[in-house]
Amino acid sequence: MQKKLLLLSALVFWPSYSSSEETKSIAPYYGYTGNAVADQALQWSMPDLLPQGVPGIDIQNVIYRYTIQKETGEWVTVFVQNERIDGNGYIFRERDDWKPGSIGGQDINKVIPVGDIPRELWGMGSIEVVGEGRVEGANVVYTYKVTPCYDPQYDPNCPGYKKPVPTIIEYDLDDIYDVTKDGDVELNDQAEVQEDADDLEDADGRKEAEMKEDKRSKMRLEDAMAAGETAAYFAENQRISIMNDIAQAALNRSYLNVTIPGGTYNEVINIPDGKMPDANSGARVGLAQQLLHQQMVGMQYNLNNN
Repeated sequence: MQKKLLLLSALVFWPSYSSSEETKSIAPYYGYTGNAVADQALQWSMPDLLPQGVPGIDIQNVIYRYTIQKETGEWVTVFVQNERIDGNGYIFRERDDWKPGSIGGQDINKVIPVGDIPRELWGMGSIEVVGEGRVEGANVVYTYKVTPCYDPQYDPNCPGYKKPVPTIIEYDLDDIYDVTKDGDVELNDQAEVQEDADDLEDADGRKEAEMKEDKRSKMRLEDAMAAGETAAYFAENQRISIMNDIAQAALNRSYLNVTIPGGTYNEVINIPDGKMPDANSGARVGLAQQLLHQQMVGMQYNLNNN
Protein backbone atom coordinates (compact mmCIF):
# COMPACT_ATOMS: atom_id res chain seq x y z
CA MET A 1 0.00 0.00 0.00
CA GLN A 2 2.86 2.37 0.83
CA LYS A 3 4.39 1.73 -2.61
CA LYS A 4 1.18 2.73 -4.41
CA LEU A 5 0.73 5.87 -2.30
CA LEU A 6 4.25 7.04 -3.17
CA LEU A 7 3.67 6.74 -6.92
CA LEU A 8 0.21 8.33 -6.74
CA SER A 9 1.48 11.26 -4.64
CA ALA A 10 4.16 11.97 -7.22
CA LEU A 11 1.56 12.11 -10.02
CA VAL A 12 -1.17 13.98 -8.12
CA PHE A 13 1.02 17.03 -7.56
CA TRP A 14 1.88 17.20 -11.29
CA PRO A 15 0.13 20.08 -13.15
CA SER A 16 -1.47 17.53 -15.45
CA TYR A 17 -0.49 14.15 -16.73
CA SER A 18 -1.50 11.56 -19.29
CA SER A 19 -0.35 8.21 -20.59
CA SER A 20 1.92 7.86 -23.58
CA GLU A 21 -1.22 7.41 -25.72
CA GLU A 22 -1.99 11.16 -25.42
CA THR A 23 -3.88 12.52 -28.40
CA LYS A 24 -2.35 15.22 -30.60
CA SER A 25 -2.30 18.67 -29.02
CA ILE A 26 -0.32 21.85 -29.55
CA ALA A 27 -0.62 23.08 -25.94
CA PRO A 28 2.08 21.82 -23.50
CA TYR A 29 0.98 18.80 -21.52
CA TYR A 30 2.46 16.20 -19.16
CA GLY A 31 2.60 12.45 -19.18
CA TYR A 32 4.26 9.38 -17.79
CA THR A 33 5.43 6.07 -19.17
CA GLY A 34 4.50 2.57 -18.22
CA ASN A 35 6.88 0.33 -16.31
CA ALA A 36 10.20 0.32 -18.17
CA VAL A 37 11.21 -3.02 -16.66
CA ALA A 38 9.21 -5.42 -18.76
CA ASP A 39 11.17 -8.53 -17.83
CA GLN A 40 13.97 -9.72 -15.59
CA ALA A 41 16.61 -8.58 -18.07
CA LEU A 42 16.57 -5.21 -16.22
CA GLN A 43 17.26 -3.27 -19.46
CA TRP A 44 15.03 -1.09 -21.63
CA SER A 45 15.02 1.23 -24.63
CA MET A 46 13.69 4.77 -24.22
CA PRO A 47 12.11 5.09 -27.70
CA ASP A 48 9.85 2.16 -26.76
CA LEU A 49 8.52 4.10 -23.77
CA LEU A 50 8.01 7.65 -25.02
CA PRO A 51 5.44 8.96 -27.57
CA GLN A 52 6.57 8.81 -31.17
CA GLY A 53 6.30 11.60 -33.72
CA VAL A 54 5.91 14.36 -31.13
CA PRO A 55 8.67 16.99 -30.71
CA GLY A 56 9.62 18.78 -27.51
CA ILE A 57 9.58 15.90 -24.97
CA ASP A 58 11.62 16.57 -21.81
CA ILE A 59 12.16 13.99 -19.04
CA GLN A 60 11.42 15.59 -15.62
CA ASN A 61 11.43 12.77 -13.04
CA VAL A 62 12.49 9.16 -12.60
CA ILE A 63 10.29 7.19 -10.21
CA TYR A 64 11.37 3.70 -9.23
CA ARG A 65 10.91 0.96 -6.68
CA TYR A 66 12.24 -2.56 -6.13
CA THR A 67 12.79 -5.22 -3.45
CA ILE A 68 16.38 -6.12 -2.50
CA GLN A 69 17.31 -9.72 -1.85
CA LYS A 70 20.70 -10.24 -0.11
CA GLU A 71 22.46 -11.89 2.78
CA THR A 72 22.70 -9.80 5.94
CA GLY A 73 26.49 -9.68 5.90
CA GLU A 74 26.79 -8.68 2.24
CA TRP A 75 27.38 -5.23 0.78
CA VAL A 76 25.25 -4.80 -2.33
CA THR A 77 25.06 -1.68 -4.50
CA VAL A 78 22.20 -1.08 -6.94
CA PHE A 79 22.31 1.47 -9.78
CA VAL A 80 19.21 2.69 -11.62
CA GLN A 81 20.62 4.44 -14.68
CA ASN A 82 20.40 5.68 -18.27
CA GLU A 83 23.34 6.01 -20.61
CA ARG A 84 23.93 9.08 -22.72
CA ILE A 85 22.75 8.61 -26.26
CA ASP A 86 26.27 9.28 -27.54
CA GLY A 87 27.73 6.58 -25.25
CA ASN A 88 29.79 9.00 -23.16
CA GLY A 89 28.84 8.05 -19.60
CA TYR A 90 25.42 8.39 -18.00
CA ILE A 91 22.78 11.08 -18.24
CA PHE A 92 21.05 9.68 -15.16
CA ARG A 93 22.46 7.37 -12.45
CA GLU A 94 21.03 6.82 -8.97
CA ARG A 95 22.97 4.72 -6.45
CA ASP A 96 21.53 2.65 -3.57
CA ASP A 97 23.99 1.06 -1.08
CA TRP A 98 22.75 -1.89 0.94
CA LYS A 99 25.39 -2.24 3.63
CA PRO A 100 26.18 -5.27 5.78
CA GLY A 101 23.61 -5.59 8.52
CA SER A 102 20.70 -4.73 6.28
CA ILE A 103 18.41 -7.61 5.66
CA GLY A 104 16.98 -8.84 2.41
CA GLY A 105 13.34 -8.42 1.44
CA GLN A 106 13.29 -4.66 2.01
CA ASP A 107 11.61 -2.31 -0.48
CA ILE A 108 12.87 1.01 -1.72
CA ASN A 109 10.79 3.78 -3.40
CA LYS A 110 12.27 6.95 -4.87
CA VAL A 111 11.23 9.99 -6.94
CA ILE A 112 14.30 11.65 -8.50
CA PRO A 113 13.77 15.05 -10.22
CA VAL A 114 16.11 15.52 -13.17
CA GLY A 115 14.94 18.90 -14.48
CA ASP A 116 13.91 19.12 -18.12
CA ILE A 117 16.29 16.91 -20.08
CA PRO A 118 15.38 16.44 -23.77
CA ARG A 119 14.52 12.94 -24.78
CA GLU A 120 17.15 13.05 -27.52
CA LEU A 121 19.88 12.75 -24.85
CA TRP A 122 18.54 9.62 -23.15
CA GLY A 123 20.06 6.28 -24.10
CA MET A 124 19.53 2.72 -22.87
CA GLY A 125 18.17 2.28 -19.32
CA SER A 126 19.06 -0.47 -16.89
CA ILE A 127 19.30 -1.64 -13.27
CA GLU A 128 22.79 -2.80 -12.33
CA VAL A 129 23.46 -4.90 -9.22
CA VAL A 130 27.01 -4.98 -7.78
CA GLY A 131 27.67 -7.62 -5.08
CA GLU A 132 26.00 -10.77 -3.92
CA GLY A 133 22.37 -9.87 -4.24
CA ARG A 134 19.48 -9.28 -6.63
CA VAL A 135 16.42 -7.11 -7.11
CA GLU A 136 12.82 -8.26 -7.48
CA GLY A 137 9.59 -6.56 -8.51
CA ALA A 138 11.42 -3.65 -10.14
CA ASN A 139 9.29 -0.78 -11.49
CA VAL A 140 10.74 2.27 -13.27
CA VAL A 141 8.54 5.12 -14.56
CA TYR A 142 9.52 8.36 -16.29
CA THR A 143 7.43 11.51 -16.16
CA TYR A 144 7.78 13.99 -18.99
CA LYS A 145 6.58 17.29 -20.37
CA VAL A 146 5.53 17.64 -24.01
CA THR A 147 5.84 20.96 -25.82
CA PRO A 148 4.61 20.16 -29.35
CA CYS A 149 5.32 23.63 -30.70
CA TYR A 150 8.97 23.23 -29.73
CA ASP A 151 9.09 22.50 -33.44
CA PRO A 152 6.87 25.17 -35.07
CA GLN A 153 6.40 22.94 -38.11
CA TYR A 154 4.67 20.28 -36.01
CA ASP A 155 1.28 21.87 -36.57
CA PRO A 156 -0.02 24.81 -38.65
CA ASN A 157 -1.40 26.34 -35.43
CA CYS A 158 2.04 26.56 -33.82
CA PRO A 159 3.55 30.06 -33.54
CA GLY A 160 6.19 30.56 -36.20
CA TYR A 161 4.76 27.88 -38.48
CA LYS A 162 5.82 28.32 -42.10
CA LYS A 163 3.90 26.79 -44.94
CA PRO A 164 6.19 24.23 -46.58
CA VAL A 165 7.43 25.11 -50.04
CA PRO A 166 7.57 22.12 -52.37
CA THR A 167 11.06 21.20 -53.45
CA ILE A 168 11.56 21.28 -57.20
CA ILE A 169 14.34 18.97 -58.30
CA GLU A 170 16.48 20.34 -61.11
CA TYR A 171 18.44 17.95 -63.27
CA ASP A 172 21.58 18.74 -65.14
CA LEU A 173 21.62 17.16 -68.57
CA ASP A 174 25.26 16.28 -68.03
CA ASP A 175 24.25 14.16 -65.06
CA ILE A 176 21.73 12.07 -66.98
CA TYR A 177 22.86 8.51 -67.49
CA ASP A 178 24.24 7.85 -70.95
CA VAL A 179 24.49 4.17 -71.73
CA THR A 180 26.92 4.82 -74.55
CA LYS A 181 29.40 6.17 -72.01
CA ASP A 182 29.04 3.31 -69.57
CA GLY A 183 32.19 1.19 -69.70
CA ASP A 184 30.40 -1.73 -68.04
CA VAL A 185 27.90 -2.00 -70.88
CA GLU A 186 28.99 -3.66 -74.10
CA LEU A 187 27.32 -2.09 -77.12
CA ASN A 188 27.34 -3.59 -80.61
CA ASP A 189 28.64 -1.49 -83.47
CA GLN A 190 26.67 1.17 -85.25
CA ALA A 191 25.65 -1.31 -87.94
CA GLU A 192 23.22 -3.04 -85.55
CA VAL A 193 21.76 0.28 -84.53
CA GLN A 194 21.33 1.19 -88.21
CA GLU A 195 19.80 -2.23 -88.87
CA ASP A 196 17.23 -1.64 -86.17
CA ALA A 197 16.49 1.77 -87.68
CA ASP A 198 16.12 0.20 -91.13
CA ASP A 199 13.77 -2.45 -89.78
CA LEU A 200 11.67 0.24 -88.18
CA GLU A 201 11.66 2.23 -91.43
CA ASP A 202 10.64 -0.88 -93.41
CA ALA A 203 7.84 -1.54 -90.99
CA ASP A 204 6.64 2.04 -91.38
CA GLY A 205 6.85 1.69 -95.20
CA ARG A 206 4.80 -1.51 -95.16
CA LYS A 207 2.22 0.09 -92.96
CA GLU A 208 1.96 3.10 -95.29
CA ALA A 209 1.65 0.81 -98.35
CA GLU A 210 -1.09 -1.17 -96.64
CA MET A 211 -2.95 2.04 -95.86
CA LYS A 212 -2.71 3.18 -99.50
CA GLU A 213 -3.92 -0.22 -100.78
CA ASP A 214 -6.88 -0.08 -98.38
CA LYS A 215 -7.73 3.38 -99.71
CA ARG A 216 -7.57 2.16 -103.33
CA SER A 217 -9.76 -0.84 -102.52
CA LYS A 218 -12.36 1.42 -100.96
CA MET A 219 -12.31 3.70 -104.05
CA ARG A 220 -12.76 0.68 -106.39
CA LEU A 221 -15.63 -0.54 -104.28
CA GLU A 222 -17.27 2.89 -104.34
CA ASP A 223 -16.86 3.08 -108.16
CA ALA A 224 -18.40 -0.36 -108.59
CA MET A 225 -21.33 0.56 -106.36
CA ALA A 226 -21.84 3.82 -108.31
CA ALA A 227 -21.77 1.94 -111.67
CA GLY A 228 -24.29 -0.57 -110.36
CA GLU A 229 -26.61 2.20 -109.23
CA THR A 230 -26.34 3.91 -112.66
CA ALA A 231 -27.14 0.66 -114.50
CA ALA A 232 -30.11 0.04 -112.24
CA TYR A 233 -31.38 3.58 -112.85
CA PHE A 234 -31.02 3.17 -116.65
CA ALA A 235 -32.80 -0.18 -116.59
CA GLU A 236 -35.68 1.30 -114.61
CA ASN A 237 -36.06 4.17 -117.10
CA GLN A 238 -36.10 1.67 -119.96
CA ARG A 239 -38.76 -0.39 -118.23
CA ILE A 240 -40.95 2.70 -117.67
CA SER A 241 -40.52 3.82 -121.33
CA ILE A 242 -41.53 0.39 -122.64
CA MET A 243 -44.60 0.32 -120.38
CA ASN A 244 -45.60 3.83 -121.61
CA ASP A 245 -45.29 2.67 -125.26
CA ILE A 246 -47.48 -0.35 -124.59
CA ALA A 247 -50.10 1.79 -122.85
CA GLN A 248 -50.14 4.36 -125.70
CA ALA A 249 -50.54 1.62 -128.32
CA ALA A 250 -53.47 0.19 -126.41
CA LEU A 251 -55.05 3.65 -126.21
CA ASN A 252 -54.67 4.19 -129.95
CA ARG A 253 -56.35 0.91 -130.72
CA SER A 254 -59.25 1.74 -128.42
CA TYR A 255 -60.15 5.27 -129.58
CA LEU A 256 -58.26 6.64 -132.60
CA ASN A 257 -59.11 3.82 -135.02
CA VAL A 258 -62.86 3.60 -134.16
CA THR A 259 -65.31 4.46 -137.07
CA ILE A 260 -68.67 6.05 -136.05
CA PRO A 261 -71.45 4.83 -138.35
CA GLY A 262 -73.62 7.61 -140.02
CA GLY A 263 -74.61 9.34 -143.34
CA THR A 264 -75.40 12.76 -144.98
CA TYR A 265 -77.76 15.27 -143.29
CA ASN A 266 -80.11 16.80 -145.91
CA GLU A 267 -81.63 20.31 -145.41
CA VAL A 268 -85.48 20.25 -145.33
CA ILE A 269 -86.24 24.02 -145.00
CA ASN A 270 -87.32 25.73 -148.29
CA ILE A 271 -87.15 29.54 -148.78
CA PRO A 272 -89.33 30.75 -151.69
CA ASP A 273 -87.49 32.96 -154.18
CA GLY A 274 -84.43 32.56 -152.02
CA LYS A 275 -85.32 35.72 -150.02
CA MET A 276 -86.02 36.08 -146.33
CA PRO A 277 -89.19 38.17 -145.62
CA ASP A 278 -88.86 41.21 -143.34
CA ALA A 279 -90.24 41.01 -139.84
CA ASN A 280 -92.48 44.12 -139.62
CA SER A 281 -93.22 43.61 -135.93
CA GLY A 282 -89.59 43.60 -135.17
CA ALA A 283 -89.08 46.82 -137.14
CA ARG A 284 -91.76 48.57 -135.14
CA VAL A 285 -90.13 47.57 -131.86
CA GLY A 286 -86.76 48.73 -133.09
CA LEU A 287 -88.11 52.13 -134.20
CA ALA A 288 -89.83 52.72 -130.88
CA GLN A 289 -86.66 52.00 -129.05
CA GLN A 290 -84.77 54.39 -131.33
CA LEU A 291 -87.23 57.27 -130.61
CA LEU A 292 -87.00 56.63 -126.86
CA HIS A 293 -83.26 56.76 -127.03
CA GLN A 294 -83.29 60.10 -128.85
CA GLN A 295 -85.65 61.57 -126.22
CA MET A 296 -83.35 60.53 -123.37
CA VAL A 297 -80.34 62.09 -125.08
CA GLY A 298 -82.25 65.31 -125.61
CA MET A 299 -83.26 65.48 -122.00
CA GLN A 300 -79.68 65.12 -120.88
CA TYR A 301 -78.57 67.86 -123.30
CA ASN A 302 -81.22 70.28 -122.03
CA LEU A 303 -80.21 69.61 -118.41
CA ASN A 304 -76.57 70.35 -119.15
CA ASN A 305 -77.45 73.67 -120.91
CA ASN A 306 -79.51 74.84 -117.94
